[in-house]
Amino acid sequence: MPQATVKSYDSLTKTGMLIADDGTTETPFDGDALGMFRFLRPGQRVTYDVVMRDGERRILNLRIGIA
Repeated sequence: MPQATVKSYDSLTKTGMLIADDGTTETPFDGDALGMFRFLRPGQRVTYDVVMRDGERRILNLRIGIA
């Protein structure tokens, strides 16, 4: 289960960017990843699942906190 930090999040478009623990890999996410969460703040730690959909890496099941 990958871990990352929220780099940015726009509550209007429900899109944002995560930065992985390696400090260099940035991965975008959208509202599909959020599940029951509606708000995230920059600097917040999260875990998530990664799936391949249409040849693209997608984030799903974004969870607040570290497991």
